[in-house]
Amino acid sequence: MTVLRYVVVPLATHSVGAMHRSRIGIVLIDHAAQHDAALAFWSGVTGVSPTREAQDAPYSAIGPIGSLNLEVQQLGEGTPARIHLDIESDNPSAEIDRLIGLGATPVQREEDFAIMQDPGGLVFCVVPVQTGERFEREATTWQ
Repeated sequence: MTVLRYVVVPLATHSVGAMHRSRIGIVLIDHAAQHDAALAFWSGVTGVSPTREAQDAPYSAIGPIGSLNLEVQQLGEGTPARIHLDIESDNPSAEIDRLIGLGATPVQREEDFAIMQDPGGLVFCVVPVQTGERFEREATTWQ
């Protein structure tokens, strides 16, 4: 039997842009046509009733799961179902630049958020702080 061992190497010495903080704060389950069924399913899995931020918001929060928020997001027709992560930051622009330096590719970059892909093509987003106090306790500081 082969045992794999992983060594975590801190990247805090990596210097791109201004000093800022970030953390993976939100796991989103993305669906288009099956959104309502997926929302009911994941709500049942967690035992938490979903809440929608606003009547027309595409997100329904299922609640914190440990340190992460779990949300179901409704996408436009034709977009395949997927799960993606949101990396929240107190300086999204600096975090976007840092992640590009690590090999990420911007798909859509806006003023305060970006849709990106990792080197293998998996989608994730960089967003402003969403989780308040949990962000303050758990974010990593980058220089």
